[in-house]
Amino acid sequence: MDASFTIVPYSEAYKDAFRLLNEEWIIKYFQIEEMDRLALHNPKGYILDKGGYIAVALLNERPVGVCALIPCICNGYDFELSKMGVSPAVQGKGIGKLLGQHIIEKAKQLGAKKIFLESNRKLAPALSLYKKLGFVEMVKVKSPYARSDIQMELILG
Repeated sequence: MDASFTIVPYSEAYKDAFRLLNEEWIIKYFQIEEMDRLALHNPKGYILDKGGYIAVALLNERPVGVCALIPCICNGYDFELSKMGVSPAVQGKGIGKLLGQHIIEKAKQLGAKKIFLESNRKLAPALSLYKKLGFVEMVKVKSPYARSDIQMELILG
């Protein structure tokens, strides 16, 4: 990635980008669910105010990718890696991998020992990325998402 690429913490200036980058992929493959609405329309209240974190990838100062860490106390997991979206215009350039690495480092900084994510087997490129980041498939726990048919975990050492 060149010098015009950076990853910054979320601010209200990126509220619309966070929602739109996620809605784009969700609508393409699935449908917006209630849990999506909660997170995407109120990222500050639903994620940040609870101790979470959102990363925003900027290319030429334009938001092109997002990813969140949502605090989670279920099943011994500290956070859920969630709401990762990269603009189709820049997919395949390694932005998702850089966002994923950034989020994993942030989870470690926040003291996390284990994180998990939920996805769908339809999203083969995403699953491939998660495996490259070190996530492994886990036994499915109850999910609030109808579209979730795979869950993965990462033990952070």
